[in-house]
Amino acid sequence: MRLINSQSFRGMPIAGIFLLALATIFGFPATRTASAQTTVYEGARLIAGDGGAPIDDSAFVVQNGRITAVGRRGQVNAPANAARVNLAGKTVMPAIIDTHKHLAVTRDALVDQLQRFAYYGIGVATSLGQDAADVVFQVRAENIPNAARYRTAGRGITTPEPGRSDVPYWIKSEEEGRQAVREQAAKKVDLIKVWVDDRNGQYKPLGPEMFAAVIDEAHKSKLRVTAHLYALNDAKALLRAGIDAFAHSIRDKVVDDEYIQMIKARPNVVLVPNMADRGVPQDMTWLKDSLPAAEWEKLQADSSKENPESAKTYAIQASNLAKLNSAGMKIVVGTDGGVPWAAHVEMADMVKAGMTPAQVIVAATRNGAALLQIPDAGTIESGKSADFLVLDADPLTDITNTRRISSVYLRGAQVDRAALRTKWMAPKPAQ
Repeated sequence: MRLINSQSFRGMPIAGIFLLALATIFGFPATRTASAQTTVYEGARLIAGDGGAPIDDSAFVVQNGRITAVGRRGQVNAPANAARVNLAGKTVMPAIIDTHKHLAVTRDALVDQLQRFAYYGIGVATSLGQDAADVVFQVRAENIPNAARYRTAGRGITTPEPGRSDVPYWIKSEEEGRQAVREQAAKKVDLIKVWVDDRNGQYKPLGPEMFAAVIDEAHKSKLRVTAHLYALNDAKALLRAGIDAFAHSIRDKVVDDEYIQMIKARPNVVLVPNMADRGVPQDMTWLKDSLPAAEWEKLQADSSKENPESAKTYAIQASNLAKLNSAGMKIVVGTDGGVPWAAHVEMADMVKAGMTPAQVIVAATRNGAALLQIPDAGTIESGKSADFLVLDADPLTDITNTRRISSVYLRGAQVDRAALRTKWMAPKPAQ
């Protein structure tokens, strides 16, 4: 039998002593849940996500999965018996919020995706418009270990698009649009999604009368509306109709002065740039230890190619992002598709377009939480959920340092990245 060192008892409450004794006798792990443990994390450079100056040699207290105090080391109050984690030499920032994904609609596949997001430091992932199954709402209500929180726009709204997904509502009238909103409001979706795009001339797009009716009905239910779009003229029409957010940036042309003035008149409208691939070779070595060898090799080969057409689209988007950011438009991060690490690429692309790393971090954290109306996420401050990344280097000096993750904490619990990596690396059973 393993002996218990008497020094282990110093400062430990009676319940803790009892737990340790049982662990010794019966051999189960002597751990306490994150919600029962008070922990002080100290020594890191702390980026709160609110746009303020970072705190060097910081300390913050986590209790019951929540942050209860933030400041400099030696200047925050914590229980005498609190556990302490030394983060000297590290940088801490809030977990990333990805406001635009398209995710699975079966439980096992969706949970796997949410765990992959958590591995790469994503604290919230939002699926936009392809979610008809009730299971997605069940997953949203759960607190799943080692997984990002989930948000959904349920079924989005568009005009008939034969040959494309029929999960969204295919509406033909204003009243059909209003009824679609009412049905989704009854499910308590987090956003309403509309598509306003002719898909390169293939379909008649959702017109101003219909999307105005959708926006009006959504606002009656206190729901925000986000729009897939492509063209500048559609963006202007959506602004006139009261749109709340754009799930993509304008991609057909550089924005004009009229549009800039329209944005300045609507300071609460949110942009999710959703940048096109820059079309230049990229080094994906940073993903090598988290992907099976064959999968990583294919990814690196694909990422080593040039794509001139994508580069042209990126150039338009980059110019528009720089202009709109300078005009004071609220920017958030969203990446489309289901790639779990895409937010890190998007953040680097946003910096390439002219935003500062500090601005991009705010976009990826505080602003995303505000768009999704998640009051306890997005920043490291007292009262918020303890969702944060511990990084090996400072992303304020190089935004790609968000990829250098030492550890991830969600709701006060450390994500078991090693166990997740082992699971994903395991050979798949023969069919």
